[in-house]
Amino acid sequence: MSTEQTPKQFLDFLGTGESLIQQTYKRVRRIFDAEHIMVVTHENYAALTREHLPELPENNIILEPLRRNTAPCIAYAALKIKKRDPLANMFITPADHLITDDEAFEKVVRKGLKRTENSKCFVTIGIKPHKPETGYGYIQYDENTSDEKGVFMVKAFTEKPDIDHAKLFLESGDFLWNAGMFIWNIEAVSNGLDQHLPELMATLGETWNDLDTDYEKQSIERIYGECDNISIDYGLMERADQVCVIPAEMGWSDLGNWGAIYDLGTKDEQGNVIVGEHTLVQNCTNCLIVNGSKTKALVINNLSDKIVVQTDQCTLTFPQGNDQAIKQIVKSVKIELGEDYV
Repeated sequence: MSTEQTPKQFLDFLGTGESLIQQTYKRVRRIFDAEHIMVVTHENYAALTREHLPELPENNIILEPLRRNTAPCIAYAALKIKKRDPLANMFITPADHLITDDEAFEKVVRKGLKRTENSKCFVTIGIKPHKPETGYGYIQYDENTSDEKGVFMVKAFTEKPDIDHAKLFLESGDFLWNAGMFIWNIEAVSNGLDQHLPELMATLGETWNDLDTDYEKQSIERIYGECDNISIDYGLMERADQVCVIPAEMGWSDLGNWGAIYDLGTKDEQGNVIVGEHTLVQNCTNCLIVNGSKTKALVINNLSDKIVVQTDQCTLTFPQGNDQAIKQIVKSVKIELGEDYV
């Protein structure tokens, strides 16, 4: 369902009536005024972003001419914020994650903003794990370093583990899922980026005089391909000294697979999660049934423990429990049937 033309931040996977980016914006809007919210996205999604977020000032949509991972786009946004307000505090969140407890989210972010307001530390938000998940990165923290607000020093960042290591992380009690959310003030992150990614900042710095002018787009297009293709986790967070984490429980998921959609969806009496319109489901149990087509009905009978997803181009049926393998199926569809079907 998430395609090059319409990636998942613009989709409503759980049938809430709002896309993920709309939910994210509404959540962040609890804390920040509209003029202080920015969206960084590829230039191909400028129109979609304006359509989904009509309240957002147009000059707060930051457009990348090509994809260069998270460090360049965050650094680009930080430079624009710094030019507007060199004393700003900054919170970064992915646009395509799900959070079901908005009040818990707001409380945690406000705690982080308070911590970084007059501090050089970088704060990240870690999700307390409830299962040995292999699809997320992990953050290990020092349980003996809590301040009075429950903010801990980070020991290490760990990449996505195999299942045995994931079980050990869960049992240890001092590992959190890495949610990809960061809080810092502009002075601290500017100094950190200058120290750890000097070439990136030198390249982006060439655009400083053009930011928020008619020349910005041309200036960014000229230099962006020269920016380091590196993540903010590896480029900054893993190298910095003063990194803290706030453990949180807020009903978080990055919706990285269909199993997450099923776990978080509203189930009927037979354990089915049904998303979309024009569906007829009979004698089915424990199934995820998603109709992403506006023109075709989806009729399912006598299935158990299955994932069924229909779009205008393709219909997928697959057993529950091994949906990581769907990525390989998508590759096979591209090869065997063609790009038009995915």
